[in-house]
Amino acid sequence: MGANRPKQYLPLLGKPLIHHALSVLCAVPEIDRVFVVLSVDDTEWARHDWRALGDKLVPLFCGGATRADSVLGGLRAIAGEASPSDWVLVHDAARPCLAPWHIDKLIRELAHDEVGGLLAVPVADTLKRADAHRQVAATVPRDSLWQAQTPQMFRYVMLRRALESASEVTDEASAIEAAGLRPRLVLGDATNLKVTYPLDLHLAEWILQNREGVEA
Repeated sequence: MGANRPKQYLPLLGKPLIHHALSVLCAVPEIDRVFVVLSVDDTEWARHDWRALGDKLVPLFCGGATRADSVLGGLRAIAGEASPSDWVLVHDAARPCLAPWHIDKLIRELAHDEVGGLLAVPVADTLKRADAHRQVAATVPRDSLWQAQTPQMFRYVMLRRALESASEVTDEASAIEAAGLRPRLVLGDATNLKVTYPLDLHLAEWILQNREGVEA
């Protein structure tokens, strides 16, 4: 992003980027706690006022070098509060456009699933595999390909065991897959975008401003 602060704290409509997703998560009645896994040396969190989000919000200063390390660190930190069968939803801090209906659909479709799953959208674009010279080596068939999003929702004990055994994965579903299980794909939508490039901040701003019930 070329910014002088972590991406999750960049300003978006007058609030830290991460605030938008946290406010949605904290408002979901089915969610008992919202744990924010932060770097052990995070000094930015304390510079912002989070009181409006209520008592559900709990910062955990136990983040690691990778997403998998951070999620596993968070799961270990809440071991005394979580039951083995509790559902855990893991969400990217960089996805500020999470909406209540995203969470509602995920919970409804996975409530009785034996494994759990994740929000995702079918790949719409033609995919190219490049060689070392950035020339097209092959066109990848997009049939049955989905783009993973978050939240990803799994049982506490299942997810912790999977991450303990698969530390190199890039998302929670991959750890579950490595354990031999098959997460369910729950259809999301493109508005749940991940802020990766500076232009994405403008897209996120437009989405949040133009949603029904959100003031511009």
